[in-house]
Amino acid sequence: MVKGISRRVIVVRSPDERLFEQAIFLLKEDALQQEGVTAQQVVQEAKEVADSYLRKHSPAGRRFQWLRRYSRWLWFLAGAACAGALALVV
Repeated sequence: MVKGISRRVIVVRSPDERLFEQAIFLLKEDALQQEGVTAQQVVQEAKEVADSYLRKHSPAGRRFQWLRRYSRWLWFLAGAACAGALALVV
């Protein structure tokens, strides 16, 4: 709980309000005072964090989680299958 302290916040609105309306991020006091950090970069980071959370914890995001985990092996097997088919043809 914040009492009597002025805080800077970033509110990221959800494009699909079925899951949540908005995400609220509390900025560190020195976040915009660091060298090379712009307000646009801070907002972009907040959007990426919200998207990452949604992908990880929503049913649609979890549906293809196994595909991301094993994508290298799937590409390897697909390449091996193509190479084997080419060897049979030649």
